[in-house]
Amino acid sequence: MQIVYSSKFAKDYKKLPDNIKDLAEKQEKIFRQNPFDYRLKTHKLKGRLKELLSFSIGRKYRIIFEFDKDKEIIYFCAVGDHNIYQ
Repeated sequence: MQIVYSSKFAKDYKKLPDNIKDLAEKQEKIFRQNPFDYRLKTHKLKGRLKELLSFSIGRKYRIIFEFDKDKEIIYFCAVGDHNIYQ
C-alpha cells in the first residue's frame, strides 16, 4: 500500500503539537496494516466530503483520506481537529 501526502496535509501536519505527531505516526502504522482497524475508528464522511474517509488520532484530531479507484494508493488529504471538516 502506498500513501501519498498532499501538500495541504504536509502543511497542516507541521502545525500539529509534537505529542499529536507522535500519536499520528503510531496510528499510521496501524493504518498501513489495516485501514479499518477498530482502533482507528475509520468512517465515511458525509455531505460535501462524501467521497472521503477519516480516521482518528486521539480524541480530537483526524486524518482525512481517500483511496484511488484500484485501492492501491491512498491519498492523505488533510489532518487536524474537527475544523478540517469545514
